Amino acid sequence: MLFRPQDAAPFLATLGLLVGSAAHAQVPLSAATPGDSLSLETTVRSVLDANPAINALQEEVNQAQSRLDESRTYLRPVVDGTVSYTRVDPQVKLQLNPDEPGFQLAPNNNYDGHVTARYTVLDFGRANAAIEAARSRTLTAADQINVTRRDLAFAAAQSYYSILFAREAIRVQDAQLASLRQHQREMEKRVEGGVSTNFDVTTTQVRIAQALDRRIDLQNQLRNQEIQLARLLHRPESAVTPVRGRFEYNPQPVNVEEALAKGSENRPEVKLAKDAEQTASAQLRVAETSNKPSLTVLAQAGGKNGYIVPNLERVRFNTVAGAQLSIPIYDGDRNRYQRAAAQSAIKGAQARTQDTQEQVRADVLQAVNNLQTSTARYDNSQVQISQATDALTRAKARYRYGVGSNLDVLDAETQLAQSRLSRLQAIYNYTLGQYQLRRATGEQIW
Repeated sequence: MLFRPQDAAPFLATLGLLVGSAAHAQVPLSAATPGDSLSLETTVRSVLDANPAINALQEEVNQAQSRLDESRTYLRPVVDGTVSYTRVDPQVKLQLNPDEPGFQLAPNNNYDGHVTARYTVLDFGRANAAIEAARSRTLTAADQINVTRRDLAFAAAQSYYSILFAREAIRVQDAQLASLRQHQREMEKRVEGGVSTNFDVTTTQVRIAQALDRRIDLQNQLRNQEIQLARLLHRPESAVTPVRGRFEYNPQPVNVEEALAKGSENRPEVKLAKDAEQTASAQLRVAETSNKPSLTVLAQAGGKNGYIVPNLERVRFNTVAGAQLSIPIYDGDRNRYQRAAAQSAIKGAQARTQDTQEQVRADVLQAVNNLQTSTARYDNSQVQISQATDALTRAKARYRYGVGSNLDVLDAETQLAQSRLSRLQAIYNYTLGQYQLRRATGEQIW
C-alpha cells in the first residue's frame, strides 16, 4: 500500500501511472535499446555487466591465480636439455714413439648433449610457505571483486530509486500546480463577479510561480540521476534509459543482534582484513624458511666425445648423478629484518581487522537507526496529510462562504503538497535504508 484513499483521488490516479512492475520481462543490456525500460533487477545486472572495473579486477584475480600456479611448480622436478659445441686449439699431444704419430689427449671438436633433471628433496617448507602466500593474495583479489560488485549494485539501486522518487515528486508538484491553477480560475471568476480583488489572483500566481520553481529543481534532480545511471551503464549521457517499477513502502522487522552477527561474518571488508592477516602470516613463514638449508638431487644423461679409449672423436653415452646440500651461513642480517617487517605487518593487519569490525558494527547500527527514523517520519507524514487535507477542505469552505481568506487556502494547498513530498521522502529513505542495511550486513544486494 502506498497512500490512503482519503488523501486525494487525483494524486492516487497519478500514482497509477507508474510504468510497469517487477513481474515484467527483463531486458538484458546487450538487447536493450534506447526505448527499453529497466526494472530494478535488470538495472543492477546491467550495471554489473557493463562496468569495466570488474573486468580489470577479474584480470587481477587471473594474475594472482597464475602466480599461485607458478609457486606450485617449485614442488616439481625441473628437466632441461643442453647441446653444446666447442672448438679448442691447440690440443696437447703425447709423443711416445718418434716413429709413430702423436697421441692427442682431447679432441679439437668437442660435442656434448645431455638431459638434466633436478629435484629439491628437502627445503624445510620454503615452497609451501610461498604457495600459501600466493593463495592468500588470490583470495584477496577475489574478495575485492565482491566489494566492487556490492558497491556498484548499491549505486545502481540508489540511482534507480532516486529516479522513481524524482518522478513521483514531480507528479506531486504537478498535482499542486493543477490545484493552484484551478483556484486561480476561481479567483478570476470571483474578480469578474466583484466579490474578490486582483490581490487574490496575484497572490495565487505567486504561489504558482513558487511551485513551478520547485518543479524545476525536481526536474534537474531527475535529469542528474538519469545521467548518473547512464554513466553506470556506460551509455551516452544523452541516451535516457527509462526505469520501471513500484515505489512502495514495505516495512520489515529488523533483528539488530542478528544483523550485527551477519555483518561481522559476511561483510567483504572483514574478509579482506582477514585476508591481509593471512597474507602477513604467510609472508612471515616465507621469511622464516628463506634461510633454511635445502637438499637437491640431480641426474643427467647424454652423449659426448673426448673419451680417449677407443676413439677420441666417438660420441659415447654417459650418465651423471649427484646431490647438493646448500646451507646458508651469513646473509648480513637480511633474514632478521625480513622477519621483523613481517611481524609488524601482522600486527598492523590485526589492528585493521579490529577497526573494520567496529566500522561494520557502526554501519549496521546507523542503517537500523535510519530505518527507524524513516518509519517514524512516514507515520508522521500520514498524519500530516490527513490533517492538511482536512485543513484545505475547511479553508476552501470558509473562503467560499466569505469567512476565510485566500491566503488560508493557499497555505493549506502548500502544506498538503509538502506533506505528500515528506511522505515520498520517507518512503525513499526507508527503501534506500533497506539496501544500506543489506550492504552493512554483507548480504547480496541483488
